[in-house]
Amino acid sequence: MLRSETENDPGRLAAALAGLRAYQSASRPAQMPAMPIVAQAGRAVLRDYGGSGRPLIVVPSLINRADVLDLLPDVSLLRWLAGQGLRPLLVDWGTPTPDERDLGIAGHVEHHLLPLIEAIGRDAALAGYCLGGTMALAAAVVRPPAALALIASPWHFSGFPEAARQGLGGLWAQAAASAEAMGLLPVEVLQAAFWSLDPARSVDKFAAFGARRPNDAATTLFVALEDWTNDGAPLTLAAGRDLATHFFGEDLPGRGIWTVAGRAIDPADLRCPVLDIVSTTDRIVPAASAAGVGQRMTLAQGHVGMMVGGRAQTSLWQPLASWLRDPTPR
Repeated sequence: MLRSETENDPGRLAAALAGLRAYQSASRPAQMPAMPIVAQAGRAVLRDYGGSGRPLIVVPSLINRADVLDLLPDVSLLRWLAGQGLRPLLVDWGTPTPDERDLGIAGHVEHHLLPLIEAIGRDAALAGYCLGGTMALAAAVVRPPAALALIASPWHFSGFPEAARQGLGGLWAQAAASAEAMGLLPVEVLQAAFWSLDPARSVDKFAAFGARRPNDAATTLFVALEDWTNDGAPLTLAAGRDLATHFFGEDLPGRGIWTVAGRAIDPADLRCPVLDIVSTTDRIVPAASAAGVGQRMTLAQGHVGMMVGGRAQTSLWQPLASWLRDPTPR
């Protein structure tokens, strides 16, 4: 990708390589401490971030770890929410093993997410980010929570650009035999898919990073984010197949034929207040893929920037907390 993006620009190539070297050699911030476990279902656990008020079960994506929600001491949606009249509880999916090869995305909802929700009770609200929102929506149809917040969560996978859908299908075709042998889909395959969504930006961010001062706050955030992006648990074989074939390829959720716990999941069947947060500038989960249900809140920030960027607290965190404290329809 680097060669193709900088083929006629040796200066850009040199700058990107210098940025990559700077990233590799940068000092790493201390890892955030793991929070106490209050419930467990198989390998998945709920981590308690404290606070008082309504329990809020936060569902991250299966892709990449949940660290982006608790990235740094001063960049943590979860720790901030704990001081806003809520009790955030994070779903930690753990690391799958090859003997779970047949556990698809619906199986994660049925065997992990729904039991964790049941352990907390019906007064809990749900908030899902990215694919975690897709899964939270399914869980909320099966077992209605007090409220449901969807954050940059795809549902109509036909709303993704056709090139992205075909690209993921091609990557799956290349990786399927290896994934079948391992029983797992390595995160590196999915990372290649994300790079392909915007290869120019993937190169330019490293070129820009190489020109930064080595010890400023922006450097600390960049390194923490890139470490998060490049570190993640694999998907089970069935979950990888679901994502590439049944979601991006066939759009089972958007067509209303994705089944979870024995029922086809239709967002129209939700029986709780819903906040659907979408961004007009999200290149990972485009606005056209949103479920289009409940109250819509529109942002103009990137998929990750809305969580950890300089405007995240005012543009996303504050309105999200306000709505969760009082989710009555407006």
